Amino acid sequence: MSGPSEPVVRWIPPSILGGAWQMAIDEALLEAEGPPVLRFYGWARPTLSLGYHQRQLPPHWLELAAAGVIDLVRRPSGGRAVLHAGDLTYALIWPSPPAPRRSVYSLACRWLQEGFAALGEPLHFGMQTATGEKASCFTSSTAADLVCGNGAKRIGSAQLWRWGHLLQHGSIQLTPPTVLWWDLFGGDPPALPPLPLGREELIVHLRDAAQRHLPFGEPGARWQELDLSVEELAGIAPRLDRYRLSPRDTSPELTIARAT
Repeated sequence: MSGPSEPVVRWIPPSILGGAWQMAIDEALLEAEGPPVLRFYGWARPTLSLGYHQRQLPPHWLELAAAGVIDLVRRPSGGRAVLHAGDLTYALIWPSPPAPRRSVYSLACRWLQEGFAALGEPLHFGMQTATGEKASCFTSSTAADLVCGNGAKRIGSAQLWRWGHLLQHGSIQLTPPTVLWWDLFGGDPPALPPLPLGREELIVHLRDAAQRHLPFGEPGARWQELDLSVEELAGIAPRLDRYRLSPRDTSPELTIARAT
């Protein structure tokens, strides 16, 4: 066992759960005031996650949700809508990052850049200005996003800061579904080069990159694999309703964007 002063980073094994569960877990980990955490996960069904402040939705998104084609969830983090189908999602919880907020994105994404560079796919930050004009996260590339050499957006990230602690969400696009992308966004998904690793191998590769390049605490911080306990999940369950969105909801949570 480690001593009480030894730095520890918590690695939570990958999971596939419903969207409300995944979002509730991430917020609970942020509020737990524990060690830094990294986890990867998938989604039980095709899910459209909406940024915390995103309120106006195209009518056909609600129609697709009502027809059972997609689930809708609200993220605790910001940004715009992300389709989770054919992607790999990560959540990074970083207590009290030792840098100004403007520079934390580069620190919190370096491990991803290093990991993808080792696969022969260098990624650079996007150059576009963030606006609220587009509903989909992957229709533009800002300084919060990582882009391939051909300009296609590989990773979109968003943050939530609470009490000086950071939750960073990221969607790593692997095999985005063309038909569903068209149904939602009216266009093709990003034209991404194929990766030499499958999903499970990629998780192992990126975890190794994170261990080497995430500046958590002191150099040589020990990483500890520790899955969510039954007690933790029981405490998280009451949060689920915060994130579930119904396509028939008439509250201000969902406002249909209509043409004028």
